[in-house]
Amino acid sequence: MKRLVAFIVLIPVLFSCKTGMTWEKVAMDSHRTGVTAPSADNIDEALGVVDSTGKYTAPNGKVFTDGATPKVAAALINAQPAMAEVKEVIAYSTRAMVAEVPESELSNFVVDFIRSETEKIVKRKVDVAVTNIGGIRVDMPQGDVILDDIRSMFPFNNKLCYVELPGSALVKLMDDIATYGPQCVSGVKMVIADKKVESLEVGGKPVDPKKKYGVATVDFLLDGGDNISVARGASKLIITDVIIGKAIEQYVRNLTAEGKAIEYQTDGRVIVK
Repeated sequence: MKRLVAFIVLIPVLFSCKTGMTWEKVAMDSHRTGVTAPSADNIDEALGVVDSTGKYTAPNGKVFTDGATPKVAAALINAQPAMAEVKEVIAYSTRAMVAEVPESELSNFVVDFIRSETEKIVKRKVDVAVTNIGGIRVDMPQGDVILDDIRSMFPFNNKLCYVELPGSALVKLMDDIATYGPQCVSGVKMVIADKKVESLEVGGKPVDPKKKYGVATVDFLLDGGDNISVARGASKLIITDVIIGKAIEQYVRNLTAEGKAIEYQTDGRVIVK
């Protein structure tokens, strides 16, 4: 399956001598050249060719001899051999999935994986998982999923963590999430109204302030990352040496080995009124 190359470029706009610059996003697609994202073995077809004179012939047949286009094309084409490793197809996704809040197929896929994987690693019951939507950097494509997709999705070396929280601290954590904006949660059914938690259940039951709950997360969120402090009030903390991106890479490879595709669903776990 061909992938269109699309970039989001930040364009500076001078709108006031007092306030300086602001920025707007401009989507740039492949309509001028027909360029698509290359695999390891279709570079000419996907990116075009730059000849010895510097003339660039794009995939759609257009020829460029002047300006920055031939130079940019040459730089991109010349970089491809070094990128061959990350062009490996490691999975298949039945549809495109976008990371969105209050919930989405992709965010649910990721945070549910964090919950189950952390439980497996620490060998303790994990009731809840929390991760930040900003930690999922790109969306899941439809069709072939290459190694670069997964590495780009999780470029940070965030480690999986287990935190034991009393119910009172868990409620406070969910209050913060409601206040600062929804994040990715698992094991929770929550209704948010006016940036406050209107209702909260874990495992289908109201949270018991005195009960201890197992919570999975990443180390970036232990103490204030994205306004989330999962470890606040913790009675136990285990920081594993497992990096989320590498763990998910292995998980989707295992799915492929079992003949399974990547697919997921939403379930109404977070409702914002």
